[in-house]
Amino acid sequence: MSGELRVLGACPLDCPDTCSWVVTVEHGRAVKLRGNPDQPYTRGALCVKVNRYLEHTQADDRILYPLRRTGPKGSGQFERITWDEALDEISVRLRGIVEEHGGEAIWPYLGTGTLGYLQGCEGVAGRRFWNMLGASKHWLNICSAAGSSGLYRTNGTAAGMDPENFALAKLILLWGTNTLTSGHHLWKFIQDAKANGAHVVAIDPIRTRTADQADEHLAIRPGTDAALALGLLNVVLAENAQDEEFLAEHTEGWEDFRQEILKYPVETVAEITGIPAAAIHSLGMRLAHTRPTAIRSTHGLQRHAGGGTALRTIAAIPGVTGDWRHPGGGVAYSTSGHVHFDIDRREDLLAKPVRTLVMSKLASQLDDVKCLWVYAANPVGSTPDANTIRRQLAREDLFTVVMEQFPTDTVDYADIVLPATMQTEHHDLHAGYGHLYLLWNEQAGQPPGECLSTTETFRRLAAHMGMTEPSLFDSDLELAEQLLASGHPSLEGITLDRLRKEGWVRMNYPKPFTPFAEGFPTPSGRLRFPPAGQAYIPSYTARNGRSALTLITPASHTFLNTIFGNNPELRRRAKDPVVLVNPADAAARGLVSGQRVRVHNDGGEFLADVEVSDRVAAGVVASQKGRWPKLSPGGANPNAVVAERDGDMGKGPGFHDNLVELSPWS
Repeated sequence: MSGELRVLGACPLDCPDTCSWVVTVEHGRAVKLRGNPDQPYTRGALCVKVNRYLEHTQADDRILYPLRRTGPKGSGQFERITWDEALDEISVRLRGIVEEHGGEAIWPYLGTGTLGYLQGCEGVAGRRFWNMLGASKHWLNICSAAGSSGLYRTNGTAAGMDPENFALAKLILLWGTNTLTSGHHLWKFIQDAKANGAHVVAIDPIRTRTADQADEHLAIRPGTDAALALGLLNVVLAENAQDEEFLAEHTEGWEDFRQEILKYPVETVAEITGIPAAAIHSLGMRLAHTRPTAIRSTHGLQRHAGGGTALRTIAAIPGVTGDWRHPGGGVAYSTSGHVHFDIDRREDLLAKPVRTLVMSKLASQLDDVKCLWVYAANPVGSTPDANTIRRQLAREDLFTVVMEQFPTDTVDYADIVLPATMQTEHHDLHAGYGHLYLLWNEQAGQPPGECLSTTETFRRLAAHMGMTEPSLFDSDLELAEQLLASGHPSLEGITLDRLRKEGWVRMNYPKPFTPFAEGFPTPSGRLRFPPAGQAYIPSYTARNGRSALTLITPASHTFLNTIFGNNPELRRRAKDPVVLVNPADAAARGLVSGQRVRVHNDGGEFLADVEVSDRVAAGVVASQKGRWPKLSPGGANPNAVVAERDGDMGKGPGFHDNLVELSPWS
């Protein structure tokens, strides 16, 4: 390769925007990366994190060769070995585990380090290989499972409105989402709406940078979102502003749900949510009389005991107001349900049914696992009950393989480390969960050292183990062709050749797209309101009257989950960990800004510096997620105080259901 080339690709990271990017390649080496100015959603802009992606691929601490552990587990002491040595040892160990304990003793632990349909979690990379061994299945519940389950119960799908239609809205509720940090490309469409007179309300326990830019901020008490939704609808009913025609034609269970709404007058909801009654009434009046209303809800608000119910109830709002019939109206949580690839997980390769292990239950479900295979994940830094996970990973009878790019905390516990490619070094197929575009990522350069893609690693391992099933050796391009061959109308005319040439293509959905104007993908074709007797606020009920502080752990502006947690410049910008504390709570504990404290409960502790701030309400403290524990003060991050527990739906984890105390550190 010589001269200069422009290679079209896509950001693989766990963000709704899934940006289209352009890599400049000179003499075979990627030298520049920027957002694609021709793609309608990216519009040439990348985030502060991904702007450093190319630099990150060339970092000094990149893992370039297979490694074998030489020291105690957790020490991070390794020696370089060849790929043949690594595959030999892995093959022997996997065969032995299957023979002695059965295939279900193997846990393929796949995370959201890449959302690729070839290399990452969206297509369940490696599943064909694991099925040949009879390995346990993996339930990737850690991000959005509770909310998705709640939306499915209401709408029949977690898919909702086209985020681009926010430009058409007259009232926008940013509910539990910090758009300018987590998915900032939506803000352009919100700005278009504001220019046309839209009113923007941020509903968030923290006054985020997004809340600063909104017209109004409602500081809701964590875990009370369903109650607020009912209180707003109570005002709608008082105004007789429900859309009776839409209710009659496109919903079911309305009368029971109406009776539930009547149990939540504004004054009651104010006591539950901590939001002044006047503010709830004012927003309820806007909701009653403003069409279209667009609601953006993301993952933070569903990471508590009532997370599924919260999204289920929020999704009911446009069913009552009839906003689904209007372009620019409805709820946007995820667009993934509008993607209709043919994902064949080859269940036929399983000799018998196997169990499913739950991602957020790693600490408790590892007991009878003999091989943990971690890829695109850093569970020591991102999974509940981190201290128990460390103890489990230190077991000598647990064979741990980690496919990674950098020496994370999880890598430190590996027996074998396999060097993994990064996005500019392999092919992949993507579909954003915050827009309606498909994107192709063309390989822009050769991998450094001996790094291999996920697909190539499993192809080589299958060959090394003597497997002959033809589908295990499908090339990346063949896999992409299979995904695109579903025959769904949304993919008509979208071929791999076209994607490779153009880089991105909008799926075949109209503009504007009103997905449920004429019905819902439920058995009855109708929106299903929550049933009578639904428990709407379990988190609030469980902690009501307790004096401990509620800890929430929002996304960082500089890290994405734990990705970039080792980047020197982004770490410099992030500074030391901070915990936001309301002035009243700080005064009650004798704490001042800049003071280092232990944030602790019965599960563990982490260290952070106090920032006394009215950005959080009394009773709430906040500290950002995403730091590597070993690069944090005290060697822990907030997951040390997060207990393993299931939410109400989808086995969603309770990252924001944690009561803590703050004590001076010395």
